[in-house]
Amino acid sequence: MRSTVVFALSAVTALAAMSAQAEELFVNIHSGGAMAQGAGLVLAGQALEQKASVRVLLCDAAGDIALVGKEMPTLKPRNMTPQQMLQGVIKAGAKVEVCALYLPNTGKQPSDLIPGVTPAKPAAVAAHLLKPGVNTLAF
Repeated sequence: MRSTVVFALSAVTALAAMSAQAEELFVNIHSGGAMAQGAGLVLAGQALEQKASVRVLLCDAAGDIALVGKEMPTLKPRNMTPQQMLQGVIKAGAKVEVCALYLPNTGKQPSDLIPGVTPAKPAAVAAHLLKPGVNTLAF
């Protein structure tokens, strides 16, 4: 009887741990608007704080956030630029990529990107999106 109770408690503990595991969040930012970019990055940061795995894809005008030396507005209330927010989520463990079309269509090179940002591989992004448990946001 005692071993049955221990097994049942172990199973309950394992199920609770599995349900408490963080999900994965995929954030696609394509807007050129600083507030939309900031909103996506704030939510990415919050997900990281809650132990979720986060992947950010920057496309179109949002790819500019990842350029070395890019001037951009400071957003309240934290008085940070979208690039500073991006650097924060990178430091916290997010995988950050620019879409495969960004570099060849802007005349930029991977060396023009801030540390921690890489060009995306479409097959890898698609495979990630098809995994169970991946939640997506777009800005």
